[in-house]
This record gives sequence, C-alpha cells and structure tokens, in this order.
Amino acid sequence: MVPHLIFGIPTHGFFVALGVAVAAVVFVLECRRRDALREESLVAVTGALVGGAIGMRLSSLAETLDPLESWMFGARSVLGGLVGAYAGVLVAKRIIGYRERTGDLFAPAVALGMAVGRVGCHLTEAPGRETGLPWGVHAPGTVPECPGCASGSAMHPSFVYEIVFQLAAFLWLRWARDRITAPGELFTLYVSAYAVFRFLVEFTRANETVWLDLTRPQWFLLPGLVLVAVRLGIGYRRGHYDGVLRRKVAL
Repeated sequence: MVPHLIFGIPTHGFFVALGVAVAAVVFVLECRRRDALREESLVAVTGALVGGAIGMRLSSLAETLDPLESWMFGARSVLGGLVGAYAGVLVAKRIIGYRERTGDLFAPAVALGMAVGRVGCHLTEAPGRETGLPWGVHAPGTVPECPGCASGSAMHPSFVYEIVFQLAAFLWLRWARDRITAPGELFTLYVSAYAVFRFLVEFTRANETVWLDLTRPQWFLLPGLVLVAVRLGIGYRRGHYDGVLRRKVAL
C-alpha cells in the first residue's frame, strides 16, 4: 500500500518536489560544464518555475470554464506545466534583456526531473487502460477515477513507460550534447521526441477520450506535432543533426 504521506508531504507532491530539486541540480551542473552559470541563467530558471506552476494550474481550464475553480482545484497537467515553464523562461529573459538560448541547458534537467516526478504519478494515480500484457499492473481500488482499479483489472503501467522514456532521453541527451553544436537544437530534439512519445503513450493512459477516440492531451499535442515536423525538417536540411546521424557533409 502506498503511503499517503512521505515526511509529512503528500506522496505525489513529494516526488514532484524531488523531481524539481533533481532538475535544479542537473541544470546547475550543466551550466558549470558549459561555463554558463550566470545571474541571467538563474533568472531563466526562476521564470521556468513560476511559469510552470501557473501553466499546470491553468491547464485544467480544459476541464472547467470556471477560472477560479480551475486555479484552486484543477488538475496539475504536466503538458500545461511544460508550456508554462517555456513561456516563463521567454518572459524572464525578455525582462532582463537576455538573448542567449538556454534550452540546451534545460533539456537534460527536465528529462531527469520528469522521470523522478512521474514516480509519484505511478504510485498515486490510475495507471492506464486495461491490458492483457504480462507486465500489466494492479492498483488499489481506492485510486480515484479508476474503474479498472476497483474491478481488479490488469492495466498498462503508463507512468512506468514514461519513466523509462525520460531516463533514456536523459542518457541520450548526455551523449548527444557535444555532438550537436547548433544552439537550441538539443532542446528541440528532446521536446520533439517527448511530444511524439506523449501522443502515443496516451493510447495506454486512463485519460478520457473526447472525440475520435483521442484524449484532450492528444488534441492539445496535434498542432504541436505539425510544428515539430516542420522544425525538425529545417534543422535536418541545415545539417544541425549530422553529428548524431553520422551524415557526411558534402564538400
């Protein structure tokens, strides 16, 4: 049985806070490695934290049109948090007039922080849709909004899928960071990979479908996937990914 509290903190909140702490440590270490640990980069982190918190709260407007109810009681969407964090960084950098790209500093930190934070989701939320696969998991019937939990069905461990993805992304980003030299492209590749993964993993999640058997996060992601495809195509044509694709540059 998963404890409701860890050191007096709700289990989900504990792992989210731990994930943020881990991400902060990785970010600082990456800044030091790139000799980019300056006041401006710390301001960007502050913008990410503030924007992420606001984005997670406001993202629940997809569930209710009451802004006050959304802010006070709304779900804390990871996608909303990521969009809010990105917007927060842009606003913070604009305020202080900082023009250098910081996404590549954030990418490994976000990946590892997400992996840690999703442990809390796995322990406290509905795992996923029912499955007959041998690695299906069972959750206590007390998990809210989880018919499969109450019936004792085996379900996809969808959050475990994401933990594995984020850990693999973190390791790949560490490998690729010195092979991709164009500023911002490492972050672009991570966001693109996560967008595709999140769209696909939604088919195993317990989220409600709203239209054409797609969930709200999937509809949220669809326009982004189009932009991602265009952005990756531009980067590929410009040779930004040759270092990881081992594509030879024509002389």
